[in-house]
Amino acid sequence: MVIGTGMIATEFKSYQADDNYVIFASGVSDSTHTREDAFERESKLLNEIIEQHKDKVLVYFSTCSIYDISMKNSAYVNHKLKMEEMIIRRHSSYLIFRLSNVVGKTNNQHTVVNFFIRNILAKQPFEVWQHASRNIIDIDDMYRACDEILQNKLYTNTILNIANPHNYNVLFIIETIETHFKAKGNQILVPKGSGPIIDTSIVDQIFRKFSINFGPDYFSKLLQKYFPA
Repeated sequence: MVIGTGMIATEFKSYQADDNYVIFASGVSDSTHTREDAFERESKLLNEIIEQHKDKVLVYFSTCSIYDISMKNSAYVNHKLKMEEMIIRRHSSYLIFRLSNVVGKTNNQHTVVNFFIRNILAKQPFEVWQHASRNIIDIDDMYRACDEILQNKLYTNTILNIANPHNYNVLFIIETIETHFKAKGNQILVPKGSGPIIDTSIVDQIFRKFSINFGPDYFSKLLQKYFPA
């Protein structure tokens, strides 16, 4: 069973008819979001799902932004932590996947990559924290890891990080986008920022099993895959 209609829900469509799991992919996905009504909607829906599907393994998608000191006090991170706590306290069988910045086919303009692409192509001035770094992963690689864990029942009642073993400085991300689209952005550099420190030791072994290569050209290949110039 899959709850949601967005990019992640679509990726997990093969679980729609699976009665062993309820894939909760209907939460707030914009890390800059601050509106309490949206957080409340997710909380209410998650509460209903917990009550209605106590016999299923509940799969919830949280965020690796929890590990970024510049974001750990944000409304979004605090909300995600509350949802994790609700699940741990009230559901007997669950898996919580903390995801980094997932890249795939989506109309969500608030993702890190879509935000940069939109502003660069529009030549719109935008602020960049030059010391910030972001962790970026292909949705297909994220899915392979999650699916491997679920299908083989590798972990239960656990919080797992699903992320790239490497972070990318935002200036590298922007330069790679500029090279890909042969366009020059109009960014305003601000001397601040940080990046998440993510332990990927558990998922690294799964990535190796599927020969997923997070080499230096990983991000440029993602752009070629999802954003043909």
